[in-house]
Amino acid sequence: MTEAWTDHALKALRAACRTTDGPPLLALLRTHDLGDVLQQCGDALGAAASRGVPGAREMAVRCATALRERDWPGDEVLAGQLGTAVGSAASALRPLPVDLEELSGLLEGDPAFSAGRIDLNTGECRPAVVDDEELWTEDESEDVERWLHVPSAGSRDAYRDMEDFIGTLDDQDLARFLGIAIQGPGAFRRFKDMLATSPAQLQRYWLFSAERQLGRARVWLADHGYRPAPPGSH
Repeated sequence: MTEAWTDHALKALRAACRTTDGPPLLALLRTHDLGDVLQQCGDALGAAASRGVPGAREMAVRCATALRERDWPGDEVLAGQLGTAVGSAASALRPLPVDLEELSGLLEGDPAFSAGRIDLNTGECRPAVVDDEELWTEDESEDVERWLHVPSAGSRDAYRDMEDFIGTLDDQDLARFLGIAIQGPGAFRRFKDMLATSPAQLQRYWLFSAERQLGRARVWLADHGYRPAPPGSH
């Protein structure tokens, strides 16, 4: 019997993923629903499997199977990366220590602050608004081999996530109210305000949304020839 992801458990998961600390990561995944955090934990899990952390290879295989069964955007890409980590496949994607959450923010964030570029030397995501406020030397701004431009894709996919999440609800009354809430300007704010009346469903939505956003960012990165790699693992 697995436990639901609480804020405390998710904080511990993110810490384990950032530090690629294999044993704590595996302990969390054994006691909680793996299917809720596949995109969040996949890269750190692959790194643990590559290092031969006991139990990591088996968990990575489980994760890859679950990804292929779910088949959301980015799931097949991550499943392939996990196959590389456990030695069952080869990858042509170059490792880059980029934060997928930050990349997602550039791709799908507030139009006033999204878009930007990735430093291919460090994996740092630089929002366009930061670049506009800083002075760059001519060499820095024109070094096409160092920077990967990230366009703003807007919020269409995030809106579709809300629609798809509503379709997963068993509570038909809540689903109907949420369907009304997402009509017209201010849809995101009204949706979250309405969902806040059901904390359990709000937590489900945050996990659902994070998985979708990270998956889309992963696809975008793979389309440009890269895969995310935890710091120090590449």
